[in-house]
Amino acid sequence: MKILISWVLALILLCVGIGLAESGDEQEAEAMKMWIGETAVAVTWEDNDAVRALRELVAEQPLTIEMSMYGGFEQVGSIGTDLPRNDTQTTTQAGDIVLYAGDQMVVFYGSNFWAYTRLGRVTDKTAGEMAELLSGGDVTVTVGMSVE
Repeated sequence: MKILISWVLALILLCVGIGLAESGDEQEAEAMKMWIGETAVAVTWEDNDAVRALRELVAEQPLTIEMSMYGGFEQVGSIGTDLPRNDTQTTTQAGDIVLYAGDQMVVFYGSNFWAYTRLGRVTDKTAGEMAELLSGGDVTVTVGMSVE
């Protein structure tokens, strides 16, 4: 009887493990992605209303944002619609992605202190690599669910 119970428990754990792996794959497949120009960047997105609204906005087709340099430390561009705001005083770093004034996405290659809603952070680029991607002039940022 103990052997039968052990086998049943092992089978249940195996099925649960497979289910968790599949849901992780589905979440990865549905993860929101970002490109700076032609360069894909890894982003850890915040868990907040603004990011949920952005994800809904790009669910059907990617959003392309024409960005302009500002202040020698950031690129700013219009999202084209207002997203929910939860602004807090924030000191940003290279790689931070924030919402400004409800309808502007800002990607930093330097630092600033202002009231923003955090959207996410580029996790696979150093400060130097962010500066290289963003400090040479205006850029295009694309946010979407897949490459198009």
